[in-house]
Amino acid sequence: MAPPAPAPPVNPPHSPPPSHTATVAGVPVDTRHWIGGERVASASRAGDATAVGGASDSAGGGASASAAGSAPASATFTDHSPIDGTPLAEIARGGAAEARAAVAAARAAFPAWAATPPAERARLLHAVADGVEARTEDLAAVETADNGALLRSHRRGVMPRVAHNLRYFADRLLALAHDDFETRGHTNHVSWDPAGPAVLITPWNAPLMLASWKIAPALAAGNTVVLKPAEWTPLTASLFADIAHDAGLPAGVFNVVQGYGAEVGEPLVADPDVRRISFTGSVPTARRIAAASAAHLVPCSFELGGKSPLLVFADADLELAADLAVEQFDNAGQVCLAATRILVEESVRDAFLGHFLDRVTKLTQGDPRDEATGVGPNIHPRHVERVDGFVRRALDAGAKAVTGGGRNTALGGNYYLPTLLTDVAQDSEIVQEEVFGPVLTLQTFPDGDEDEAVRLADDTRFGLAATLATGDRERARRISARLVAGTVWVNCFFVRDLSAPFGGSRDSGIGREGGDWSFDFYCDLKNTVTAPKGWARHG
Repeated sequence: MAPPAPAPPVNPPHSPPPSHTATVAGVPVDTRHWIGGERVASASRAGDATAVGGASDSAGGGASASAAGSAPASATFTDHSPIDGTPLAEIARGGAAEARAAVAAARAAFPAWAATPPAERARLLHAVADGVEARTEDLAAVETADNGALLRSHRRGVMPRVAHNLRYFADRLLALAHDDFETRGHTNHVSWDPAGPAVLITPWNAPLMLASWKIAPALAAGNTVVLKPAEWTPLTASLFADIAHDAGLPAGVFNVVQGYGAEVGEPLVADPDVRRISFTGSVPTARRIAAASAAHLVPCSFELGGKSPLLVFADADLELAADLAVEQFDNAGQVCLAATRILVEESVRDAFLGHFLDRVTKLTQGDPRDEATGVGPNIHPRHVERVDGFVRRALDAGAKAVTGGGRNTALGGNYYLPTLLTDVAQDSEIVQEEVFGPVLTLQTFPDGDEDEAVRLADDTRFGLAATLATGDRERARRISARLVAGTVWVNCFFVRDLSAPFGGSRDSGIGREGGDWSFDFYCDLKNTVTAPKGWARHG
C-alpha cells in the first residue's frame, strides 16, 4: 500500500490591491474574477451587450442562452444593496474571454486534481470549511449587505451550513462504496470516476449556501469547478475564492467568473470542455442552458421553480399549521421551496385564518441587520416590480388581500408587505405561477374530500415540494404518496438532511442531488466485471 501523498503547503494569504477592493460591511472584498489561482480583471472590450440575461431569473440570475454579447468598455457592473439601494462595489463583468479562460484553467487543473487521493481531497475540503468557520462574521455581514437576508440567520444558520456542506461531502467521499456482486461467477465492481470541469450557476436568494451545496460534491468527486454567481449577489463567492486559496486548494481547481448570464453564462454552458452543469434558477433559463449544452451532450442538473402547497386538514394542530404558514415569509418569500398555496379544509378555514393573522401582526419588517426584524427586503427594484405586478393583477381579477397587498410605504425601497390573498381561482396566474416574494394564497377544499385536496395540490406545472398538516398518521401516508413533489414535509417545514435526495418533479427540475445522488451526478459511474478465469499462475 502506497503511503499517502504529503500535504501541500498552504498558499499564502491573498491580499487584493486597493484599486480592486470594495469595503462592504467593513470587510475588504476583491471585485475581480478568480481564474487559475489568480485575480483577473475583465479586459476592456468595445461594444454593448446585445442581451442581458439572468437578472430577471425568478430564483437567481442564472445563465441566459439568448444571444451573447461582449461586455461594454468599462467591463464592470454595479452591485447594490437591497437594504437601502447603496452601491456596494464595481464588479468585474465577464464575457466570452473570461469564460473561456476559466474553463481552460479548470481543464488544465483537472488531471492532477482527479488523481489526488480521496483522503487528500477530503482534507482540503475540511480546510476550506475551517476557513469558512473562521470568517463566519465577515461572510454573514457581507451576504446580508448583498442579498438582504437576516443577519442573525446568516450568523447562526446559513454560514455554519456552508461549512457543514463542505464537511459532509468530504466525509461522504471517504465512505462512498457499492457492494461487489456476482454474475455467473464474475465479479462486478462499481466505482465513481471524476468527470471533468463542472460549471455551477447559482442563485441570489441564498448565494453562498446554495453555491457550497454544489461546490462541495463537485470538488469531492474530483472535478474542477467554474462558479458563476448571480450578478445581484456576487460578493461572498469572491470571499470564498480567497478562503479556498488560503486553505491550499490548487490553482485552477476552483474558479469564479462574474457577470450577466447572456455575456458570461452562455459561453460557459456552451464550452466543449465542460463535462457537468448544475443550475438553480428559472425554467426558461434552464431550457436555454439545456439547448446550449446538448451540442456536447453535457449532463445537467436543474433545480428550478416551485409553487408548493400547504395542505391543512381539520384534524391538524391549527396553531402548528399557522406557524408553518407564517414560516413561508422567511427570506421575504424568496425561497424556492416555499409553500405559497395554502389549502385548508373548509370547516377550519376561519379558525386557521385567525391563528395565521395573529402571528402575521407580530412580524416586524425592517432592516435585516436588526435582531428584531423578521422580514427583510426583496432583492432588487426590478424584482419588487415583478412581485407587485402579480399582486396587482390578482386584485384586479377579484382577489382580496386579507393582509398586506402592496409595498411597505413606511419603509419604501424593496420592502414588500407580507401578503395573503383569498378569493383566487385555481387557474389564475397568482395560483399557477411562481411569485418568489412574500405572497401567499388561501383556498379551501370540502370537508373530508381528500381527492379534491390532492387535486388542488397537484394542479400546477411544478412539483418541487409540499407541506402537509394533519393529526392522522394514516392520512399523512395516504396523501404524501399522492403528492407530486420532490420533498414532502409532514407537520414541519424546511427540515433538510444532506443525505436525502433533493430536486423537483415536472417543471421544478431534472435530477436529484444530495448524498450519493450528488456523486452519481458529478461522476462517471463505472462497472468493472472480472472473470474468475484467465489469470496467470504465480509461485
